[in-house]
Amino acid sequence: MKRLTPRRIAERCFTYGAVLLLAAVILGPVFWLFIMSISTTADLTTVPLRWLPENPDWSSYRALLTLAPNSPGATFLAALTNSLLISIGATALSIVAAVPAAYSISRLPGNRNAVLYAAIATFMMPPVAIVVPIYLLLSSLGLLNTKLGLVLVYSTMLLPFTTWLIKSNFDTVPVQIEEAAIMDGAGTFRVIRSVMLPLTAPALGASVLFALLLAWDEFFYALLFTSDVRAKTLTVAIADFSAGRVADYALISAASVLAALPPVVIAFFLQKSLVSGLSAGGVKG
Repeated sequence: MKRLTPRRIAERCFTYGAVLLLAAVILGPVFWLFIMSISTTADLTTVPLRWLPENPDWSSYRALLTLAPNSPGATFLAALTNSLLISIGATALSIVAAVPAAYSISRLPGNRNAVLYAAIATFMMPPVAIVVPIYLLLSSLGLLNTKLGLVLVYSTMLLPFTTWLIKSNFDTVPVQIEEAAIMDGAGTFRVIRSVMLPLTAPALGASVLFALLLAWDEFFYALLFTSDVRAKTLTVAIADFSAGRVADYALISAASVLAALPPVVIAFFLQKSLVSGLSAGGVKG
């Protein structure tokens, strides 16, 4: 067994220490959120602060998982359903549009990068700069306070980013592979479906993951374009829990913990696609 030198030991200690510090910074707020969700109001307002509740209180979770009419649980579950439908719908629509757009920019003759950069520039603009035209458009189409309206708005927000990510991975596929498929009689859509997408599947998974997370966490448009449980998303519903005179911090924390579970589960199953998709897009040739 090779003996470690003092320098090597110091490097390992520094590496593991940095990893532990990063994990504490990331997981610390999540752990405290969970502690708040099982604490009573007295535990949260006692001075000095009680870091751990004497008697964990799970009533907030029970309240959020009940379907009694006009209860916090009914609002939460309706918003959860809306968030799932809107996020999945916006992601699917943006990916369906991004794949041919990315192939066109990456492969077809002509310089289309300017179009992509312009689209990305709109993606980077603050939402408040374009919210009024979007609001007027949705109002004229009768899509305010509808899930379809939010799906369309989110799709326009996600499309530039997903197109850029998929295009970066299409660039890494050798042109000779496409030429061989074309010589065998494959058309453009067959090349995309049978050649490009299988070779860039990790990039597609990374794009899906990022799009889902962005749509799931969006708050500004959902706040302005929805007014009741027919289309209200989780981010807005959780904010509404604190709109009363007395905020129930345990209920808000429990709702936040439950709202974080679907993205965590999705990210767990798509983590390999995320790493390989991002790294593949960063290396060319």
